[in-house]
Amino acid sequence: MKQKSLFIIALVLLAALFAGGAQMYRAQKAQQAAASAAKNKESLLRFHSPSLGRADAPVHIVEFFDPACETCAAFYPMVKQMIAANREDIRLTVRYAPFHQGSDEVVKALEASRKQGRFWQALEALLASQRAWVEHHQARPELIWPHLARAGLDIERLKADMQSPEIARAIVQDVTDARTLNVTKTPEFFVNGRPLPSFGFDQLRDLVAEELAAASRAKAG
Repeated sequence: MKQKSLFIIALVLLAALFAGGAQMYRAQKAQQAAASAAKNKESLLRFHSPSLGRADAPVHIVEFFDPACETCAAFYPMVKQMIAANREDIRLTVRYAPFHQGSDEVVKALEASRKQGRFWQALEALLASQRAWVEHHQARPELIWPHLARAGLDIERLKADMQSPEIARAIVQDVTDARTLNVTKTPEFFVNGRPLPSFGFDQLRDLVAEELAAASRAKAG
């Protein structure tokens, strides 16, 4: 009986040590990511990046995304709803991380849509129709045109603008910055320069809430 009790105690201690070690590892990874983001702060935001919301909003979300990413499409309405609930206080900036095969051409189309002043319409149209032009996690850019046309884009002009060296440079810059910030999956979020402690919408919402509360305290004080 005594031996059995000692065995149970040993198991409990081992479980506690494992849990503590896992927590320490997650905390260490979060600290490393935060340190990397702070060190490479300029890599978070470039002048060419599309943004939504007030330029002086106290909470700034930077999202690296891939238009062919299913999770990006799932997160977008929730992020949009969160911004709508805090219109004066949250700004969203999106950066490109075309990790899926074929996504680079879709990203070119998105960036070119800005020349027609319809970036957000194009983005929402592509995310809403994602299942029609993504097959087996691979983008098929030749299938995006009807969806962009319905979003009000001039397709012939769009195709011509996609070849602009300026657009190529902007995408290369985003990919380079993603690599610098160790972005390996999408969507990847930074809130006022802080990376998520772990992946998930709840984690994003909680981090945004922390920054909103900090901004409110600063304003009151």
